[in-house]
Amino acid sequence: MTSPYFLQTSSVVTRSGNQTVRCAPPTSLKSRITKQRRNAEPAFPVAVKVEEEEEEASVSQPRSSAQPSSIGDCSALHPQANVQPKTETDSVPLASGGRRKRQLKVEYDKDEDEGRVKTERWEPPEWRTQLDYIREMRSSRDAPVDNMGAQKCYDTEVPAHVKRFQVLVSLMLSSQTKDQVTAAAMQKLRAHGCTVENILSTDDETLGKLIYPVGFWRNKVKYLKLTSAMLQHKFGGDIPDSVEGLVSLPGVGPKMAHLAMDIAWDQVSGIGVDTHVHRISNRLGWHRKPTKNPEETRKALEDWLPRELWSEINWLLVGFGQQVCLPVSPLCSMCLNQHSCPSAHRASPAKHPKVRSPRSPHSPTPSSSFKLKTETGPESAVKDETRTEESPPALITPTIQGRKPRSKVDH
Repeated sequence: MTSPYFLQTSSVVTRSGNQTVRCAPPTSLKSRITKQRRNAEPAFPVAVKVEEEEEEASVSQPRSSAQPSSIGDCSALHPQANVQPKTETDSVPLASGGRRKRQLKVEYDKDEDEGRVKTERWEPPEWRTQLDYIREMRSSRDAPVDNMGAQKCYDTEVPAHVKRFQVLVSLMLSSQTKDQVTAAAMQKLRAHGCTVENILSTDDETLGKLIYPVGFWRNKVKYLKLTSAMLQHKFGGDIPDSVEGLVSLPGVGPKMAHLAMDIAWDQVSGIGVDTHVHRISNRLGWHRKPTKNPEETRKALEDWLPRELWSEINWLLVGFGQQVCLPVSPLCSMCLNQHSCPSAHRASPAKHPKVRSPRSPHSPTPSSSFKLKTETGPESAVKDETRTEESPPALITPTIQGRKPRSKVDH
């Protein structure tokens, strides 16, 4: 375009004489506003480069003797085209060496600070007093777990790795089994030779007779064989020294793993929660909401219970559950926590019979079956012992589901 509006010429008088300079057209109003916004709003206020500061400082130094060049500098001809408002950075004074002092403004993300919710550590209101009372009631140490627990079921005169294996075996046998039965089975196993090599060399029938009548003894025979083979090939005949390794063994759960770490390796890795710990902690109200299984109970207890009490809590609550806080008809009148326990003096939940076909005339009524369970004297106990000794595991026949064997009552 050759219009004088787009191409302006002006003569500038210099020392060398008159010289015509062709200048660019003045910038429009929209482009100047856009440029001002870019300069006034930096993209990254925190990240500042030292090289750019030095360049800005050198350019911003006053040059009183400088004159416009003769090549094409039109800033002197059209000063209104380059006029920009002062920003915060322009008002910052220069340092003594000519370098600009730049104030760094650190901005934090407000969303993260506002989203952080401070949660206070929850704990039961009277748990320390209740725990002291349980210690007082357990001071005699005469519960079955005190004399027949896993810490009492291993030989003291065998190598260390054999002791650890016997601790693991006793924990595997104790599942769904009373401590008295577990201790008797471990005594027979130790007499036979409770080592990895002996367990692998013993046939299933003989091993079943040794551990009978523990609960689910057939499954435990299989688990003992598989675990012993895994220990021999993968762990060099010793038990693993971690919870992950113990849980990988057949028939070993989280409760057994944490108790094995505590008893065998003397390391506290977690709380061993069995049916007693699960029941009593829920009765005392030691959870924000009731837990449904032992694993939920373990996680809930470890959230607030101090770690130095993790090893003691299992032993305390198991013995307390065996003597006072029974599963059915707990002895609340003998408990020192009867005034602070939210479940004190409550009757056991009634067990509703399952819907079945009509009873036959010879089937026992609920009242007669209750008498069979409660009216057991010394003579019946002796009969039960002789009956279990005389009946070997191979002769036991599985009972039909939904039927109960008839029992005779001596009148």
